Amino acid sequence: QVHLAESGGGSVQAGGSLNLSCAASGNTLSSNCVGWFRRTPGKEREVVAIVFTGGGSPYYADAVKGRVTISRDNAQNTYLQMNNLQPEDTAMYYCATTGPFLPIGRSAISVCRDDIDKFDVWGQGTQVTVSS
Repeated sequence: QVHLAESGGGSVQAGGSLNLSCAASGNTLSSNCVGWFRRTPGKEREVVAIVFTGGGSPYYADAVKGRVTISRDNAQNTYLQMNNLQPEDTAMYYCATTGPFLPIGRSAISVCRDDIDKFDVWGQGTQVTVSS
């Protein structure tokens, strides 16, 4: 069983930066997708970025591309560096992971991007608030 805990959220002014952290404990993440998602009241959950622990290029949503970087370290932590934050980035941010799988015939990132239901372990979330 994997457990996830996010941290690093806060309140910043437009143009500011935050670095969110997602600490995984329990089973080792290997051949999993780890994603960052966000949700605001009244809106659908939105993918922000996804990385596959087995390697390959990450995925970024168009709304954040160029402003956000997802990365991992050797200690099972996943990070979301967010720069040039805007008020529309205000949301609760969650990290989530899939179970391990081996992609066949297509990239792991495309599998995870197209089937969000594969993300079955979620953290509690960390709030990001950006003021204008």
